[in-house]
Amino acid sequence: MKWRVTWVFWATTALHVAAIAIFTRGFLLTRTELPFHSNCSDVSGSPCSSRPEAAGSNGTGGSERCWTKPAVDRVVIIVLDALRFDFVAPSALFKETKPWMDRLPVLQKLAFKEGSSAKIFKAIADPPTTSLQRLKGLTTGGLPTFVDVGNSFGAPAITEDNLMNQLVRNGKRVLMMGDDTWVQLFPHHFKRSYPFPSFNVKDLHTVDNGCIDNLLPSLYQEDWDVLIAHFLGVDHAGHIFGVDSLPMIEKLEQYNTVLENVISVLESQSGPGGLHENTFLLVLGDHGQTLNGDHGGGSAEEVETSIFAMSFKKPPSAIPSELDISCEYTLDERFCISSIQQLDFAVTVSALLGIPFPYGSIGRVNPELYALAGGTWNMEELKVDKPEYDLKSAEWLHNYVNVLCINAWQVKRYIDIYSASSLIGFSSDDLVHVANLYAEAEATFAQKMDALSYDSKHIKLSTLKRQIDAYFKFLARVAELARSKWTEFNLTFMGIGLGMMVVSLLVHILAIKMVNELHNGSFDPSGNSGISFGLILAFFIVAIRACSLLSNSYILEEGKVANFLLATVGVAKFRYSIMKRKMIFEAGLFLILICLLRFTIEIGLSKQAATSAFLHSSTSWMIGIDLNHPVLVYILQLLPMLALIGLAHLLHKSTSDGSSQRICRIVVMGAIASYVLIVVHWASESNMLGLARINAARNVIPRIIYAIGIGQMLLLAFSQLFNGSKVSHRSLFSKTVSMLSAWSPTVIILSGKQGPLITLASIVGGYCIVMLQNIEEESDGTAKPSVVNPLSVTEWSLLALSLFFCTGHWCAFDGLRYGAAFIGFDEFVLIRQAILLTVETFGFSHIIPIFGLPFLVLRRKLFAQKDLSVQLSLVSLFSGLYDVWAHYGCYSHGNHIVCYDTKETFDGMGIICAKVCI
Repeated sequence: MKWRVTWVFWATTALHVAAIAIFTRGFLLTRTELPFHSNCSDVSGSPCSSRPEAAGSNGTGGSERCWTKPAVDRVVIIVLDALRFDFVAPSALFKETKPWMDRLPVLQKLAFKEGSSAKIFKAIADPPTTSLQRLKGLTTGGLPTFVDVGNSFGAPAITEDNLMNQLVRNGKRVLMMGDDTWVQLFPHHFKRSYPFPSFNVKDLHTVDNGCIDNLLPSLYQEDWDVLIAHFLGVDHAGHIFGVDSLPMIEKLEQYNTVLENVISVLESQSGPGGLHENTFLLVLGDHGQTLNGDHGGGSAEEVETSIFAMSFKKPPSAIPSELDISCEYTLDERFCISSIQQLDFAVTVSALLGIPFPYGSIGRVNPELYALAGGTWNMEELKVDKPEYDLKSAEWLHNYVNVLCINAWQVKRYIDIYSASSLIGFSSDDLVHVANLYAEAEATFAQKMDALSYDSKHIKLSTLKRQIDAYFKFLARVAELARSKWTEFNLTFMGIGLGMMVVSLLVHILAIKMVNELHNGSFDPSGNSGISFGLILAFFIVAIRACSLLSNSYILEEGKVANFLLATVGVAKFRYSIMKRKMIFEAGLFLILICLLRFTIEIGLSKQAATSAFLHSSTSWMIGIDLNHPVLVYILQLLPMLALIGLAHLLHKSTSDGSSQRICRIVVMGAIASYVLIVVHWASESNMLGLARINAARNVIPRIIYAIGIGQMLLLAFSQLFNGSKVSHRSLFSKTVSMLSAWSPTVIILSGKQGPLITLASIVGGYCIVMLQNIEEESDGTAKPSVVNPLSVTEWSLLALSLFFCTGHWCAFDGLRYGAAFIGFDEFVLIRQAILLTVETFGFSHIIPIFGLPFLVLRRKLFAQKDLSVQLSLVSLFSGLYDVWAHYGCYSHGNHIVCYDTKETFDGMGIICAKVCI
């Protein structure tokens, strides 16, 4: 009998794991990384190599010119991680002024100063906006792939061609300081490097101070051609405190001072013959951040960052209208800010330094950056109404057209090779369209060269304009095509995965039917045979939950949908309790709890709520209490501690009757001791008792709690191995309480001071669900006994899902609370931090609810008439059926989002990966 039940679990688990593996194999974004690299000699095969000096004689950049003529000698790249656009742009550009705006006045002053060679750009990143993807995109000129997100905590070396690789291959010396992610991505590319650990989000200063200590002295040295300084304080300040916080403002003001010093040093040596006579300065962000300091998704706050570019040469004249440069004016039209795609960064810097473009780049050489760095844009004689102009006065513009020719040829070469090498490239129609656009641009270029012939002194403006438009059109189309179709969805694998998910559903249903028939049970709580109203309602609730995932708008509001469905069941139970005139208090209490959860979900999903409100003592965001009042401060700090004391009392009471097993009592005592340690830890952090916080010991208590939890689980595991007794009411109760006791302290301390309150909410909700499932039970003993109540299992699962959202999570990468991974530790270790982050993310939504499922069996009135193992098996099967059905909707959503645009596609994948479809 036992094996007839357990094989079902193994079969459904195997099917489910296989379905996940096969579906994700076809769905997760991937891009074939070609093993080819650009060389100087490659350009000789392009239609742009009309001049014999276009490439180095040895094909490795040995001559003065490689693909393009160098416009600068040295480049200083300062990366300010998580630099929002409104950190740099003037506040006059926005309708409402915020405290964090205008904190980098040195950049605004230089960018809008009359006669300045500096400019501010709005830089648009491609999601996902994690640091690894953005650094990879900045250096390769390609689009990020979804699979790379998993590598953000342990960056592998970039193997495809990139800007760093081209710098080294062409004899450029690179100096790096700051975020150690650069060293992981490019382990052998730096002449000198000063890496600093980057994953301790609680540390705002180590990386920045390391950059400051090495940056200014390095500016006086001659042993580098490209200097990269990656500051990290703003990113960490956002993760911990949010954008609207004093540490954020202090960091921005510190950066302003650093930039003033850097620009002062560069300007002092920019004279004729000076060390920085031909140096180009770039200050940029890799991505933005939301108001709560997170990033990873595709919202405007996350993808919009800034680039400040400054040349120390004579400023160029105004940009001609033929290039169709877009400009975003401030409300008073005093300032103009252009936009640039981060996709264009790698190829533009390569063109400025005169090195080959990365092989896989699909970006465009930005005309404004290229002109700003060259400082040779002399268009004073160019007039719209003048049909011809002197060739010498437009030397830069002709050079830019030649650069665009090489740029377009390189992109076309890559698209052709990629389509031939990749399993799923571009469609034939797309390739034909791209080829036609390129042929059109190439023909226009040939006409221009014939008209110019390097001997003619004049060229028609219309010919030049057509040439630029043709290249821009081709490059824009390729970028658009890559963003929309560069996702390698394998429809065959996705179809197999969906099919196996359907099979898993059928196996689940058949297994439930089989086990029920073996014990001649009923799913009708009233004892009647057939299908009950509760079973029908449960079916529709789960179906609606699965179907809601088919909509992108619904999945972004998943927490509200789950709470609404839970409230629907709660109202139905409340109505039935009134009709039966029993358990009205429990039904009413459950509805009140649902209302509170709905309010917390609304705040938790709001991008306006700082994550720090969940990690620290600011639980007052729920009701808008002024934290400045000292009495309220103490109340808010004491409330979680009092809740912990209440939890300890409940645990002690659960084992005080003497019926619990000895192992259970030991585990419960360990949990109570952990609760006491948590109270001491929080009290020392808040200094409410005047306890001086010792920095060296602040990690000791969390580590002790983790050690106690591991010891408790090992004890339970060994006791289970040597305990072969039959499952009874007493033993099942003891094991359930023991597992919850072993896990709860770790989950609570990782969740912050909201942990005890959420734990109490889960206890209250679970108690109400368990008690309300007995409303429909009849006690005359004539009816067929009910094995399990499907509606109660559905409520249990919906409550668990609601707890996921009310704890401040949401279904995107920026919904992960990375600070929890460093509670008890300052150093970053991949496996350890991943485990802690996983426990924090799924503690209240999966771990605690799954181990609490036996309570649905233990409190049944008819438990003595049925074997407990059978009832527990059915409860687990129903819970698994709910999750599998939700998985099916999740997978269907994954197939459905292919029809959406790029931003929504990445958001959908972020949802699936962040939840891992569990």
